[in-house]
Amino acid sequence: MEIKNAFAGTLESGDILIQIAPAEGAGLQIELDSTVAYQFGEQIKKVITETLTGLGINDASVKATDKGALDCTIRARVTAAAVRATGKDVWAD
Repeated sequence: MEIKNAFAGTLESGDILIQIAPAEGAGLQIELDSTVAYQFGEQIKKVITETLTGLGINDASVKATDKGALDCTIRARVTAAAVRATGKDVWAD
């Protein structure tokens, strides 16, 4: 699946900015910048990975700048960025 640069989200409190770009190698490379990474970093990366693989994206570079987003917000932002990056509308019938 071809991926172009795309992003979704904001840097507001309670949100997360997700930036997706073509992978430089195989697999998902996730770079996380979060003030709560020590406590929730693994969970945030897990949600990002599960969301992308569920959408059929297995090779991408992801930069996530978290400002305390909940899992549902992370899923929504990752999905929106993935739709923009691939052009594949996951909400269409």
